[in-house]
Amino acid sequence: MKEQHYNAGDLTILEGLDAVRLRPGMYIGSTGTKGLHHILWEIVDNSIDEAANGHADQIDVRIYKDGSVSVEDNGRGIPTDIHPKTKVSGVQVVFTQLHAGGKFNENNYSFSGGLHGVGASVTNALSKWLKVRVCKEGKTWEMSFRSYFNEKKNKYESGVPDAPLADVKRPTDKHGTFVHFMPDDAVFTNTNYQLSTVQHRLNELAFLNRGLKITLTDERITMNEYLERAESDVDETLQLDLEGATKPYSVSYCYEGGISDFAKYLNEGKYKLYSNPLYHTAEKDGILIEFAIQHTGEYSENLFSFVNNIPTPEGGFHEMGFRAGLTRMLNDYARENKILKDKDPNFLGDDFREGLTAVLSIKMKNVQFEGQTKTKLGNPEARMPVESTVADGMRQLAANPDNKKVFEEILKKAQNAARVRIAARQAKETARAKNSIDSLTLVGKLAACSGKKAEQNELFIVEGDSAGGTAKQARVRQFQSILPLRGKPLNVEKKRLDQVLANEEIRTMISALGAGIGNDFNLDKINYHKVIILSDADQDGFHIRCILLTFFFRYMRPLVNAGHVYIGMPPLYKVYKQNGSVEEYAYDEAELQQKIEKVGRGYLIQRYKGLGEMSAEQLWKTTMDPARRNLTQVTIEDAVAAENMITTLMGDRVEGRKEFLSRNANFNKEDAFLSRVKFKKEAGGDEEE
Repeated sequence: MKEQHYNAGDLTILEGLDAVRLRPGMYIGSTGTKGLHHILWEIVDNSIDEAANGHADQIDVRIYKDGSVSVEDNGRGIPTDIHPKTKVSGVQVVFTQLHAGGKFNENNYSFSGGLHGVGASVTNALSKWLKVRVCKEGKTWEMSFRSYFNEKKNKYESGVPDAPLADVKRPTDKHGTFVHFMPDDAVFTNTNYQLSTVQHRLNELAFLNRGLKITLTDERITMNEYLERAESDVDETLQLDLEGATKPYSVSYCYEGGISDFAKYLNEGKYKLYSNPLYHTAEKDGILIEFAIQHTGEYSENLFSFVNNIPTPEGGFHEMGFRAGLTRMLNDYARENKILKDKDPNFLGDDFREGLTAVLSIKMKNVQFEGQTKTKLGNPEARMPVESTVADGMRQLAANPDNKKVFEEILKKAQNAARVRIAARQAKETARAKNSIDSLTLVGKLAACSGKKAEQNELFIVEGDSAGGTAKQARVRQFQSILPLRGKPLNVEKKRLDQVLANEEIRTMISALGAGIGNDFNLDKINYHKVIILSDADQDGFHIRCILLTFFFRYMRPLVNAGHVYIGMPPLYKVYKQNGSVEEYAYDEAELQQKIEKVGRGYLIQRYKGLGEMSAEQLWKTTMDPARRNLTQVTIEDAVAAENMITTLMGDRVEGRKEFLSRNANFNKEDAFLSRVKFKKEAGGDEEE
């Protein structure tokens, strides 16, 4: 074998933005839909930082017909003078240099969501072109960048300036920054911005920044078309311009109540123990802390936390402080008001947080994130300031005579929750005595795999004994376990914890997964890194899927946050020749047309109504074989949107559910499609449909 030399000359140095172009996933997570929206959030976050530090009160986001996007704010404007070290303008530095920006200097930004100084430059590197306009000190400055393949250098140039920043001699009394960019379709698999995703995030940012007006305009759709298509839920809180129905869709978000309005929004349609959320804000040890809470008649806790406007769904030290401060103060209040006697044990934090909707927002310097998705606050110094601020704030709120009945309702709710907790504990103990919830043998239920490494093991939760039996025959015993469900599981959205634990199917799943439930859930003890829901492709199957996802969201959310929950996608159709010479599977209607064309004349179609109709060989080939199957990973990109969707679909909001179904369901779609397929088949494949 020829000896290979490896020396310094073999090292490649990526200059400028080349590294971003070569490894975009390192900077934006992926080149899919999430990454596409990420480069927009990078620009939006810069404008939000201007607003959060008191320099702007308006942000306009616009999606154009050609797919490009712009963000404009009325902040101070990016510096236009020459940088002393690089000898180019501040604008060019911001858009061409990684780790360059004003957020490393605490004199410019007290708090910042854009922490690493890579946002604007990364957006530039991953765009076909980007244009900047800065208005400040009476002048208008403009600069543009583009990405292209340089044939002379035989390399792709990313975010190259067309010319230096120029004063375009257009006097103005405006101030702020306008950024307009076109995502590069050579980088992203899909460059179509989802209106609903942008809506949810901008609405959330408006809640988190009291009084900030954020306007979203989408030139791809008119107001009339938006209302007809109902791409997303039409929220009554949105200020819809109904008079301009033929104009581009536009909506403005502005909340003078800030996160107090946010809590109201989250609880819309739910029974509230008190009408107005409790709100408090204060600064402690250099950390700006604000929280809003409101209790509902439901059983689950919903805490939404943010650090410098960035969602932290995995929690962190600020959430620890919030829970500790709330529990300590309410226990003290209960004793002061003789709800708890001297010999009575304290309420647990869970008792006070049953049915609680809370929004916690803090702003601090030198933020450190950690966790599975870098959305967990890792600054331990945040805990004590938050804990003391929450406790002190709640004491001030309790001292207000107008809130006396509010706190009475909170303690009454806690008393009921404590009784349920005790009953649930007894239910657990009974279950342990009967069949041991922690080490249930699962004989006759779980077909366990022989592998002991959780990261390699898969658990298929299968609808029905028939499909479960087929799956057991089809599986690879070394790493695939099968858990058949008998009937529909319990909809936990409408039940207390003791009722949840009393359900045999739920207990079986808890035992199989081995990591506990609720606050006792420990992801480190999980037996499977892939939990795959496998249900029929019909209404009952979809309902079972929703019920299971609701259970995981409410009682095992870390499992979802870690990306361990999947949905198995069995084929809807088999297209084949009667002599068995050809056999193709289609997973949706669009693919069915492709398979029909591939099989050709004389094809037959089998529509799978249930997994039980498949043989073990077919189930393995189409749904369980890691090399060929289709799995959809369940993630929570927007916790607020997920909470609203689950509450709407699985809770007691009947009217909201009816409204959602009337807007989004098309009950005749499949029948209409199948009639077209049948017509084409009978015509011998010659007709075009």
